[in-house]
Amino acid sequence: MSTSHTSSCSLDAPGAEARTCATTGLRVCLTAQQFIKLNAVAAIVFLLLGGIAAILLALTRWQAVHLLPVDWFYRILTFHGLNMLIFWILFFEVAVLYFTATTLLKSRLFSKGVAWVSFLMMLTGAVMTNIVILQGKADVMMTSYLPLLAHPLFYLGIILVAVGTLIAVFNFFATLYIAKRDKTYEGSLPLVTYGAMAAAVIAVIPLLHGAIVMVPTFTYSLGLTPEPDPMWYRMIWWGLGHMSQQVNVAAMVAIWYLIAYLAVGAKPLNETVCRGAFVLYILFINLAAAHHLLVDPGVSPAWKIWNTSYAMYLAVLASMIHAFTVPASVEVAMREKGHSRGIFGWIAGLPWRNPAFSAAVLSLLIFGFVGGITGVTLGTQQINIIAHNTLRIPGHFHATVVGGTTLAFMGLTYYVIPLIFRRDFIWRGLARAQPWLFGGGILLVSFGMSFAGSLGVARRVHDIEYAGVYGPAAHFFLGLLGIGAIIAVFALLLFVVLCVGTVLFGAKLGERPMTDWGAAEKTFDAPPAGSLAHAHWAMKGTMALTSVFLLSFVVYYFANWKALADVWPVQ
Repeated sequence: MSTSHTSSCSLDAPGAEARTCATTGLRVCLTAQQFIKLNAVAAIVFLLLGGIAAILLALTRWQAVHLLPVDWFYRILTFHGLNMLIFWILFFEVAVLYFTATTLLKSRLFSKGVAWVSFLMMLTGAVMTNIVILQGKADVMMTSYLPLLAHPLFYLGIILVAVGTLIAVFNFFATLYIAKRDKTYEGSLPLVTYGAMAAAVIAVIPLLHGAIVMVPTFTYSLGLTPEPDPMWYRMIWWGLGHMSQQVNVAAMVAIWYLIAYLAVGAKPLNETVCRGAFVLYILFINLAAAHHLLVDPGVSPAWKIWNTSYAMYLAVLASMIHAFTVPASVEVAMREKGHSRGIFGWIAGLPWRNPAFSAAVLSLLIFGFVGGITGVTLGTQQINIIAHNTLRIPGHFHATVVGGTTLAFMGLTYYVIPLIFRRDFIWRGLARAQPWLFGGGILLVSFGMSFAGSLGVARRVHDIEYAGVYGPAAHFFLGLLGIGAIIAVFALLLFVVLCVGTVLFGAKLGERPMTDWGAAEKTFDAPPAGSLAHAHWAMKGTMALTSVFLLSFVVYYFANWKALADVWPVQ
């Protein structure tokens, strides 16, 4: 195994294979840069494939259009789920891990050979899985519940992706080790790297679940072993299917902190609290996977209650800490720049023309107000019973995974391409509009799904007309879903064109800094830096926004209890 290790792994050491970033002044490991590029490019390709599938599905669920026949609907549904929820996000997260472990710590990547093994396994597995799906040999949807059975290469492909990602996680931890050993950085891990480390720790659990559940299913598909128990399969599979989305949450939050610093100069008011919230994620966030099993008879009521109430709330607490500390740090930074008029005067001075910043803000708002509120509510055992198999569940996770994680990853890309590929973005005006179009489209998708689901429209159903029980309101909200998908997929295609066009045709930066997207400016009467860090009134705007959030949560939560009471009236 080659580790590219000499006397020191510091990028400042003589002869280090590194360059100095002209924009940030940070040293960039050239080996890590290569694999950041490879994984980021692969991620965007799978995002494109998933986006094409998304518009086909949306135009099928829009009953007035009803595009796909039934066999292709389930085929494309399988294709969409795996590309969007697994492949796009895992490849991008590997790129984030390599960046945070090397550039931010001034360390070399542990092993180029390990990185190649990881990337080739993941790419081979993802391509193999997609080919099998499009051949019509795996119309089992992403969950692939037994006794539904796909072609053996479908399971082998997912095994390769899971194991390949585990190898990348190993490379990340090994890089952290050599950076610590060789003292390439001072003090504690930077908060962004700490958040990435939390994501990597969480990732080990779902990736092991994926390997564990797919291996016996793979051997069963070959006729070598008996059929695994379907209830066992469901429980272990959701250790992959839902827990992998918790990796996204930790990575997304780390990106919020990074973009807030790059665009506004915001620094966490208390890093100890922020780190503690990441620890809560590690310990408790995976419990949320239980809400997929709340209607299953194979697990006990005590297990369901524990996983969906007492312990899960500790992960919710972590999210609420981050949801407060990120905007609070931005508000304090803005007030220290002199934007201090009234409760919300600081908002007007934010760099809204910076697409990375606007994407991060929209990600936080959509994830918190839509995804977070609906997720906690629908994860409640009693309420889940009236929503589990309806479109309300996809309405929730399109707000979290797409409106939250994907939008945050898009925002980071507006910095990654200039800093890593060393090209200035083309069509900067369209780039500034892209996050707003994507966020607005996803909100319409989420609202359309959620309200249609509230009317009883089922998820994973090709045609609702056979039932003959849905009125004009359900058709209206399915139409809203379709319109939102058109807008969101257009914005997704625009994002891909901007990224590919920039990599191929963007102006080369050479040794000059990237063209700034725009950062918050100081006013002439700005107070001294750090003077407001511990002033409680400096966060009054965030306190007001938090109050609005809590009120929205209370209203939505108790409205759902009212809906549950209507289902079970007392005579």
